[in-house]
Amino acid sequence: MQPFSSANPSKAVAFSVALYAVAVGGAAQAQVAEGQGTWTTRTPVPVGRTEVPGVTVNGKIHLLGGSARGVAYDMNRNDEYDPATDRWRASAPMPLGLNHLGADVLNGKIYTAGGFSQRAHGQPQDAFLEYDPVSDTWRMLPPLKSKRGAVAVVALNGKIHVVGGREGDEPLIKTHEIYDPATGQWSSAPPMSRARDHLVAVAAEGKIHVIGGRFSVGDEDMTGLHEIFDPATNAWSFGAPMPTPRGGISGAYHQGMIFVLGAEDGMRTYDENEAYDVKTGRWTKLKRLPFPLHGSAVASIGPTLYSIGGAKKSGSLDVVDLNLAFSLH
Repeated sequence: MQPFSSANPSKAVAFSVALYAVAVGGAAQAQVAEGQGTWTTRTPVPVGRTEVPGVTVNGKIHLLGGSARGVAYDMNRNDEYDPATDRWRASAPMPLGLNHLGADVLNGKIYTAGGFSQRAHGQPQDAFLEYDPVSDTWRMLPPLKSKRGAVAVVALNGKIHVVGGREGDEPLIKTHEIYDPATGQWSSAPPMSRARDHLVAVAAEGKIHVIGGRFSVGDEDMTGLHEIFDPATNAWSFGAPMPTPRGGISGAYHQGMIFVLGAEDGMRTYDENEAYDVKTGRWTKLKRLPFPLHGSAVASIGPTLYSIGGAKKSGSLDVVDLNLAFSLH
């Protein structure tokens, strides 16, 4: 992987992608037939919604906020799913209703960042929240430096990273901020090479992988760009691009691979299930979703990857309450 130069990110992207294609024999561009894996259904979520994150903590999945029929005024829900019993229960609701928020887990607590409080990317928020599942309580933390939604949030090495997003309908941003719970302070970090939103960020093998998303406020300008942040060097490099460029995606680290599911482009939704093997640097197309979805919550527990909620049509149309479970075997 080659580091990029912030002086000319577009040139660096082209150079890095070409170099990576040579290094892995063009594996990133290979069109592989639908691969292994099976999908089954579990107990549906009590309230179906889209543009909703899902995180795993203490062996359970929490579904946070989201949007139903294009509104978010009542989507402060915090639904907890226990795979062992295949049951849902309502936990303490969020302090405010949000959709397009980002979330991850650090030291047994859930952190959420940003989001919109109205439909169609309306009223972006700078809210940064912490949820303690043991006490079932929320608290407000120091806010983001700007109001935005459609962000990616990932925890690594005791800190929370927030990247990308959009400040309402525009502009898109490439900002990278880091929150340190030990000090309660935010700091700025090297930004991504290009501004984008509706992306996926996952921590794996000590690094942060930021994949896919959109380059513009239009839904058609989607990308397979794959950038990797190494906190040891405080620098970004490029990984093999995602085979199917797309935004409105969801993802998680599962069994040594970064899974990226679904998408939308303003005209249609996608059923893609593509996984990046962190050790080999190669992408594989696995068993597709049962039907096209976007904005679902994706989380991993043990041998199972879950895709919960989402919408079958672009925007917040045809929202589902489905709880889909994927197994590689």
